[in-house]
Amino acid sequence: MNLLAQATINLTNPLSPYRNLFSLRPSSLVSAAISLLLGAAGVTAFIYLLVGGIQWITSSGDKEGLDKAKKKITHALIGLAIVFSAYALIFIIQALFNISVIGVNISPI
Repeated sequence: MNLLAQATINLTNPLSPYRNLFSLRPSSLVSAAISLLLGAAGVTAFIYLLVGGIQWITSSGDKEGLDKAKKKITHALIGLAIVFSAYALIFIIQALFNISVIGVNISPI
């Protein structure tokens, strides 16, 4: 009885287990780009929100600094709403047309 995991390695093509990672199909590239952009936009908006909050705290009652912080927080929340709306729209499109846009396959019930 062997308790260790074993894998067969193809010595003629050592990258054969990873062939799906290196496939350059346009659909997989678009899917990866959409996922990457949505994630980056969400993280950027969240960081922008945090910076606006820190700016609000450090404004120490300055009217101009407080107004800038409020605008920054408002813009960050609008950006997050847009990112979440785009993500929800992609899931609706996936559910309606039974396609995989961002790598998650949603099958109808």
